Amino acid sequence: MNRADDRAPALGTVSPGLEHRLHELWEGEGGLKGFLSTVDHKKIGLRYIVTAFTFLLLGGIEALIMRLQLAGPNAHLLSPEQYDQLFSTHGMTMIFLYASPILSGFSNYLWPLILGTRDMAFPRVNALSYWIYLASGIFLYVGFLTGNGPNDGWFNYVPYALRDFNPGMNQDFYSLGMVLLGTSTTVGAANFIVTAMRTRAPGMSINRAPMLLWGTLTANVANLLVVPAVSLAFFLLWLDRQFGTHFFDVRAEGQPLLWQHLFWIFGHPWVYAIVLPAMAFVSDALPVFCRRPLVGYPLVALSTVATMVLGFGVWVHHMFATGLPALGMSFFSAASIAIVVPSSVTIFSWLATIWHGRPVVTTAFMFFASTIILFVIGGVSGFMTASVPVDWQLTDTYFVVAHLHYVLIGINLFPVLGAIYFWFPKMTGRLLDERLGRWNFWLIFIGFNLAFLPMHLTGLFGMPRRVYTYGPDMGWNTLNLITSVGSFVIAIGVVLLLVNVVKSRRSGALAGPNPWGAHTLEWSIPSPPPPYNFALIPAVASRHPLWEAELHEEVRSSLDRGLMLDKGKETLGTTPLDALPDMILRMPEDTVAPFVLTLGLALLFTGMILKVWLLMLAGALVLTASLLVWLWPRRELREREPAHG
Repeated sequence: MNRADDRAPALGTVSPGLEHRLHELWEGEGGLKGFLSTVDHKKIGLRYIVTAFTFLLLGGIEALIMRLQLAGPNAHLLSPEQYDQLFSTHGMTMIFLYASPILSGFSNYLWPLILGTRDMAFPRVNALSYWIYLASGIFLYVGFLTGNGPNDGWFNYVPYALRDFNPGMNQDFYSLGMVLLGTSTTVGAANFIVTAMRTRAPGMSINRAPMLLWGTLTANVANLLVVPAVSLAFFLLWLDRQFGTHFFDVRAEGQPLLWQHLFWIFGHPWVYAIVLPAMAFVSDALPVFCRRPLVGYPLVALSTVATMVLGFGVWVHHMFATGLPALGMSFFSAASIAIVVPSSVTIFSWLATIWHGRPVVTTAFMFFASTIILFVIGGVSGFMTASVPVDWQLTDTYFVVAHLHYVLIGINLFPVLGAIYFWFPKMTGRLLDERLGRWNFWLIFIGFNLAFLPMHLTGLFGMPRRVYTYGPDMGWNTLNLITSVGSFVIAIGVVLLLVNVVKSRRSGALAGPNPWGAHTLEWSIPSPPPPYNFALIPAVASRHPLWEAELHEEVRSSLDRGLMLDKGKETLGTTPLDALPDMILRMPEDTVAPFVLTLGLALLFTGMILKVWLLMLAGALVLTASLLVWLWPRRELREREPAHG
């Protein structure tokens, strides 16, 4: 529970006694109880990263099986139904269970460190968000492993998803699983927003915040607005399937097109939500290797916000082939073209940073720099589909599949891999092997372009999406074989990354606090960070607190003298814009309440999918009890004196 404290905080310097007191206050329990009850943002962030990467591997295996099926004509490795479930689950996994959660993992781990605070604003909500994410992923994969995986694509169009055309449990698992996942995303988004607004270090005004804050904050504001729309759509679909409502049934005056509007008003902002934080990785880390600040920081920050704002006005370009009025399509076509402008600002900023810097070519730098190339290719193909006549020709072909992968892998996975190489030393205290890293980069980069660049031609030659096989006389044989070979080259590169992580975790070179000579606050503390992050709450005077001497800044940040806050689990609350000290926030102790609440939700949703009302009742009771325990007033809050005004 957060609270304001009316006592004056003490200033001090770091001492062994202070560090010992803070360690006792912030170090959680070990064993199973500690595992289930921790609210430490670093542990939760690492769990997000590991879980999301596990789903990435599962989605990759599914892709490899599909590419074996499509490597040659008239293959019979998979039946049509098996292929439908496989490609639908692959899309669901990569887009919902990997792409956004992996960014949440890095942001969970890094935000308090880059903001100069000791935890997220709501640590228990943070733990709840992870446990619900894990539960939703397990729920969705139980459906897949029992032969009831989604089989109508990750976009799940009606009427194909209605019971008359899809009588199994496939779409019920998908619908309820996505409602559960939406709960995780929504509560997590609220936590990120409050953390950004209220827990930045003193002096870290909004125009001094790292780009990671801008990217993740913008994405989560969007998530808070659009995720409820798609959760509603899936819930309405479940009602149509289970109780005979007619929200999407055209025979009962329902609107199948309503599904597409609800889905894509979520779907396109979601695309930016899973690339803007990744782009922020590049904006924060690329200047470190270029040995100069990011060129055009204010413009990049504003372009990040502008991209998301315009992203709310482009969803209909996914629906140009549905027969919408010409005036409406013209508006959304113009918006889809205009969104190129803020994206280009970021691209030119990165290029200028490299051009005017003194690049140090490391594995992380190569992953970040290659993002520029892939971003341009994905952006140009997306620009083409913004034109209505061109979209009519390209929609539902492999050209769109190529564009989607250049956006989601090129502007998400490549920055994430760069972030692993960049922040692995901070998380573990050891450096990844650079020689293995270069092999890792070139295998993934070459394999990626080998796999997806030919798909543009495959689509232009007329191959439709979602077909499970094709005839030998269609002219697609060689291109599909090249794509399949490229996918296995990517897989080899990913395996090499795993080898590098395991090897370096055990015997990698010791990193020290700041092996890259970086400029943000996380590099001012030991690697890995202590449980309390900062012994003293730092005071920030510039965008580059660790580069102030090199940049000849007139004012200097205070990193070795600051607020101690050692009377309990405490951190500092600051004002939203100027980050002026505002209050002392008491942070909660570890608790199993988020885990138990998730168990209640899991029981409730399992009862809903199986139609076992007693199981639903048991889940509701567990859910209610855990909420009561969570929200029950603590004695210290009832007894505290009101703050003096």
